[in-house]
Amino acid sequence: MRRDAGSAAVDFVLVGGLVALLFMGVVQLTLGLHVRNTLVDCAGEGARYAGRADRDLADGERRTRELIATALVPEYAERVTARTVERGGIELVEIEVRAPLPVLGLLGPTGGITVRGHGIEEGA
Repeated sequence: MRRDAGSAAVDFVLVGGLVALLFMGVVQLTLGLHVRNTLVDCAGEGARYAGRADRDLADGERRTRELIATALVPEYAERVTARTVERGGIELVEIEVRAPLPVLGLLGPTGGITVRGHGIEEGA
């Protein structure tokens, strides 16, 4: 009976370590999805803002940067571009955001994720 004395503590440490790793993986995946969805929303809002008749592409870029800096961190708003595209005979504003893919918290390699938002270009 003395052979398994202390084995409960070892089992707890081994299983606890695996559960902690699994938990952290789920939290990191959730953070990555949150960042992606937030960037998509900010890009879409910026594109709709730039598509208004009284606004231009620079206004959309600026609005997108402001939204990203407010919702996440300003470093995620460094690579925002806007252009006009045509899809199905409709002129659209496209805002593209390139941001780090969060690997460890909000830290990650630059240019890891690219999202685009679209808005209809209103006539002046």
